Amino acid sequence: MRLSTPHAATPRAWTVELQPRPGGPALACPQCTPLPHPVPAGAARAVALAHLARHARASVLPAYLRTCQCHARGCRWHARHRGCAGAVLLVLTRDHGGRRWRLADVCAACAAATERAAVVPDTLPAASSLPLAKSPVHSGPSRRQEQAHVRVREMLTYLGAALPRFCSPTARLLAVQCALRANHRGQVHLPGGLLRGMRLAGHAVPWQELTHADWLSCPSPASRTALGGVTAQLLDAAVLAQVHGRAARARAAHWALYSAHLSPAHDAPPALRLAALALASHTTAGSGSAEPAHLTRMCGLSSSHLDDLLDRLLRLRLLKTWGYDVDSDELCWQLPAAATHFA
Repeated sequence: MRLSTPHAATPRAWTVELQPRPGGPALACPQCTPLPHPVPAGAARAVALAHLARHARASVLPAYLRTCQCHARGCRWHARHRGCAGAVLLVLTRDHGGRRWRLADVCAACAAATERAAVVPDTLPAASSLPLAKSPVHSGPSRRQEQAHVRVREMLTYLGAALPRFCSPTARLLAVQCALRANHRGQVHLPGGLLRGMRLAGHAVPWQELTHADWLSCPSPASRTALGGVTAQLLDAAVLAQVHGRAARARAAHWALYSAHLSPAHDAPPALRLAALALASHTTAGSGSAEPAHLTRMCGLSSSHLDDLLDRLLRLRLLKTWGYDVDSDELCWQLPAAATHFA
């Protein structure tokens, strides 16, 4: 990780704010807009994220020139921690209840210490112009499973910051599938069989939650196919134009449904399924760990609710043990011996 220098050629940090106005919200951007300009109330969040994505695409730097913009500002964006370390990542942060959004290059240590922050995955357009690591020519099933595991974790982390806290676990599980299965125009079709497997066939409330969050357009009755499928349009600018690796994203979507090695029954409560998926995305070789605040953001839950769900996973024998590490302040867990591989 490179700390920033006093002469950084391209400071990669952008902030926009949605300011209330009598006629509706207005978008203010210190970098390019002298005065706030009005935006449609129903699409304010999407407009803000699209504006940040344009800044990132217009200011691409090679990886070796990207520096920690948080460090350059005296690390004022988070509580004190042990110091900058790790790779430089593109990080989205939401402040003031969604009225202010920041997109910036931040080191892994600063990103982990920042509240309401999420790493923008390489599958998203804000990072799609950056160099992507090429997969090995001969990548076997285990390599593909590992990539699916990482993509699901990145998407859960992103949605933990992009979706409002009122979104239910059911809506979040639905959002993961929509984001990973969307085409480059943000259009997504979920077949009736898939929805029935997710116990969502005929349920309109999760779609309404995501519509109210300005994350996708609500599917009308006409969008439902004769076989019960649903077609929708994503509105999140950070997911709209996913470009590389559609087949890999489809594998990740399948892994999130069927192949996670910590998976309760499909008729289990959505909150339990989402918590299990979040833990599975942080599990390698039968054990895992994560910051509790990070997991609660991914699941949209309180810490006490998360503890209850972990106890239930323990009673279901999907977890062998779980607890808090007093030295690292992380939540740690282990799987039973029979579940220590990617299914």
